[in-house]
Amino acid sequence: MAFALRISAIFCRNYSASSPSILNTKGLPFLTSKQKSRAALALLKSEKDPERILQICREASLTPESHLDRVAYTVAVEKLTATQSFAAIREFIEEHKKRPDLQNERFMVKAILLYGKAGMLDQAIQTFKQMGDLNLTRTVKSLNALLSSCIIAKKYKEVARLFDEYSKDYSIKPDTVTYNTMIKALCESDSSDSALALLKEMGKKGCKPNAISYGNLLAGFYREEKFDKVGVVLDLMERNGCHPGVTTYNVRIQSLCKLKKSSEAMALIRGMVSKGVRPNTTTFYHLIYGFCREGNLEEAKKVFSEMKSRGCVPDSNCYFALLYYLCEGGDYEPAFKLCRESMEKDWVPSFKVMKSLVNGLVKLSKIEAAKEIIGEMKEKFPSNSEMWATVEQGLPQH
Repeated sequence: MAFALRISAIFCRNYSASSPSILNTKGLPFLTSKQKSRAALALLKSEKDPERILQICREASLTPESHLDRVAYTVAVEKLTATQSFAAIREFIEEHKKRPDLQNERFMVKAILLYGKAGMLDQAIQTFKQMGDLNLTRTVKSLNALLSSCIIAKKYKEVARLFDEYSKDYSIKPDTVTYNTMIKALCESDSSDSALALLKEMGKKGCKPNAISYGNLLAGFYREEKFDKVGVVLDLMERNGCHPGVTTYNVRIQSLCKLKKSSEAMALIRGMVSKGVRPNTTTFYHLIYGFCREGNLEEAKKVFSEMKSRGCVPDSNCYFALLYYLCEGGDYEPAFKLCRESMEKDWVPSFKVMKSLVNGLVKLSKIEAAKEIIGEMKEKFPSNSEMWATVEQGLPQH
């Protein structure tokens, strides 16, 4: 019976007789599941109205089996959270929980995490409990999702309580992911020393610490500026045969940049290269962002150039961070050049940043360049045409 329901759901999703008008903007005879997912995701990214967001999700018949749909779920909840539409979030998730094809652990895990993203921890806990009503076994995977939802909702102290209660109540044996989540919660609440003690306990419970375990600890000790303990963790890693790779170095570099010690982070990069560890795009992004936050735009621009010379391709985050701070610092000419480069890759910064750049170009009397940007933005984002028309009306007239 369950198999038949699943096949029926897939068939209906792929070949509905009349495709939903809100998704079928091209008037096709029918939409495949992938076409529905892509259409829904595109609409969700620009939609702000809660009711319309729910309508898009309903007509797309989202499923956690699809990567695109999982992204769509997340975008929908983020949009609804931004407008504090918590009743709509509850309606959205609870509707999906009633679908026979979604009454499985995989979706319940997704629902728990979505509630965490919205900061609705009570509903996440309720979802975990409801699994029993659906005859679903609560495994370490669902417990880990619940603990992760606490982290996402920034309810760090709830992690230990839920772990203690539910691992006993449901006879769930914790794994490395469970301990890593608990370590992160302790470190985020400035209790990194307790997290270090927990890491040592992991081995006794048959769970071997990994790079994530040590990375969480390193981030915690950096945050608390207990630099001597950073050395302790690094020594512990080496003794346990977990040699620092690029991920560990990135944690350290990001932590130093957060403390406005970007020059020290730069020195650390030199050290990692000398040990044969190659920096990646994330490494350079942390440095660019760090120098920008410190107001050192010249050094940030140097880092951006250096990563290119090392054959490391900047991603959209690198472009957007540098472009934002160049505009904030009034450095509009290099910002314009960077913007052109970014848009050629189809990476378009936010309206706020682009408007700041346009206004900056006007200050430099580069009116044609400003108009050029406005024209491209109106073409790329027709829904924002009115906003750009208002900006355009404010330009100096010749």
